[in-house]
Amino acid sequence: MTDKKTQSDKSQADLDKGDEVTWKSHDSTAEGTVEREITERTKAAGRTVDASPDDPQYEVRSEKSGKSAVHKPSALHKK
Repeated sequence: MTDKKTQSDKSQADLDKGDEVTWKSHDSTAEGTVEREITERTKAAGRTVDASPDDPQYEVRSEKSGKSAVHKPSALHKK
């Protein structure tokens, strides 16, 4: 078994606080900034996030609304 990562996997794994990202939101594209990586069960953006070191999620702040949201790395794309 090989551990091959696609280019999109690599870019998603390289997200850091302050990175500018985009994501799909209600049939449009939202833009914002990575606030933090979440690697344990915690509350963020008004909900419980069930993340782990093997399945991290990212809290992002929308540029347009200023609100926080939490997304899996696969939903986020660096600008």
